[in-house]
Amino acid sequence: MSTPTALIPAQAAARLDDYTVIDVRTPGEYASGHLPGAHNIPLDHLHTALPMVCASGNRSTTACTELAAADIPATTLTGGTTAWAGEGHTLHRPDNATAVWPMERQVRLAAGTLVVLGLAAGTRWRSARWLAAAIGGGLIFSAATNTCGIAAALAKLPHNQPRTTDLHTTLRALQD
Repeated sequence: MSTPTALIPAQAAARLDDYTVIDVRTPGEYASGHLPGAHNIPLDHLHTALPMVCASGNRSTTACTELAAADIPATTLTGGTTAWAGEGHTLHRPDNATAVWPMERQVRLAAGTLVVLGLAAGTRWRSARWLAAAIGGGLIFSAATNTCGIAAALAKLPHNQPRTTDLHTTLRALQD
């Protein structure tokens, strides 16, 4: 089993041409800006491909760990595309891409909406307040475990899914 490594944005920028960069964020997040030359294979589709870049570095670390378990050397970008852009490096955006909110923003909207709905419905049906409590408990669990059930559910929505043709095109480009 190989050990995944990590690069900071300045190191990655200096050697970007030496790497095949795989962005493991959702297609919408990828379309909102990605490293030059990066290919998009969402983390939940990693098992279908050989794949590492995501918004914060968490998903790419997971992808690297999976690859390392299969003895495939992989490197993650510390801080993800957020750190990359924060250091003044360019993010590419496809001309025909529609901007989708980053996953973290989608989670905040979903969680906030469910909490407000639970509290509002709780004024009429007392037990509805449990919805707000459940979402709060889920967010605490999410922070403690660095996982997110809401994000996993939102990633299944159509606007966060890669079109099959895009995934196949990416995989062919990686094989060339």
